[in-house]
Amino acid sequence: MSTRPAVAADAAAIARIYNEGIDDRLATFETEPRGPRDVLAWLETGYPLVVAEQDGEVAAWAIAHPYRSRAAYSGIGEFSIYVARERRGAGLGRSTLSALIVECEKRGYWKLLSRIFPENEASLGLCRSLGFREVGVYRRHGKLDGQWRDCVIVERLLGEAAR
Repeated sequence: MSTRPAVAADAAAIARIYNEGIDDRLATFETEPRGPRDVLAWLETGYPLVVAEQDGEVAAWAIAHPYRSRAAYSGIGEFSIYVARERRGAGLGRSTLSALIVECEKRGYWKLLSRIFPENEASLGLCRSLGFREVGVYRRHGKLDGQWRDCVIVERLLGEAAR
């Protein structure tokens, strides 16, 4: 297993893995499948996007989108991470999120944060193991398939802010 920055040739695999996460209804409010063009748009914007390869295939990915458009928040990334269904539980999430943390620190980010469904125990455990703290819970943050869903807010300080 190895991690690296994503490239255009990874777009179809990233979209496939993301669509598994959408189908699972455990990791995102997104309901519409994404395609390679969506991923290429992320790459074109220059967002930090890393992949983990296993057996020569993209098996996981993580991205940090801008948190807000205001300059005061320019060093905060809102991250997402997805692992291919058949590869979950093998440490790929840890390696991929670790690689994203390193990439974001290189780029001068001072914080990563995310919102995670409370039922997504694997993601919450991963974040805890990598030093993220749980800030609180957004109650009834949004509806997914007509049902209210809460979100646990996690954050980790990076670089100078972490010292």
